[in-house]
Amino acid sequence: MNGKKGGVSMKVLTRREFLRFSGIAAAGLTLGQLGFDLTPAQLYAAELRTELRIKGAKETPTICCFCSVGCGILVATDKKGKVINAEGDPDHPISEGSLCAKGAASYQIANNEDRLKKVRYRAPYSDKWKEVSWDWAMNKIAANIKKSRDKSFVEKNSDGMVVNRTDGIASVGSAAMDNEECWLYQKFLRSLGLVYIEHQARI
Repeated sequence: MNGKKGGVSMKVLTRREFLRFSGIAAAGLTLGQLGFDLTPAQLYAAELRTELRIKGAKETPTICCFCSVGCGILVATDKKGKVINAEGDPDHPISEGSLCAKGAASYQIANNEDRLKKVRYRAPYSDKWKEVSWDWAMNKIAANIKKSRDKSFVEKNSDGMVVNRTDGIASVGSAAMDNEECWLYQKFLRSLGLVYIEHQARI
């Protein structure tokens, strides 16, 4: 089928012709790669990346801290131990070098001017935050947990069965905790008698 555009004659491919030419092109590309070893080019690209981005740095493999999937990250540090780069580990068996948005931005865990470095507390009905010590904050949290647990603790249900639960506290787990931390956290919650245990990844 022929058509004209701007005085120039063009041939419009039919669907059958398009598929035939596409198949020929794909076969040609496949055959063209036979006998060619791309390993030297890949090694050169990896070396070039290292030279340009993390020259002279120490690369340390680690696990992403944002959830329990366990993706691998390569963290590059300079001679003073400062993090200068973080990227997916291509040799990791789980993620194979790919990362989610949070994992890809994990560099900001170590380098972020907006990250809070001190504990802040806002009293009930107050419109201001104040800096407090870690010891004060931990004691305040523990006191609040004990007060709520003592007030809402149920030893037996209406049928007389021992349940040892507290209905006054609920927990929404954090996706910024790793697998081991999540395990310890839920064991702690269950020891308090919590039954409302949820995770933010499901909400």
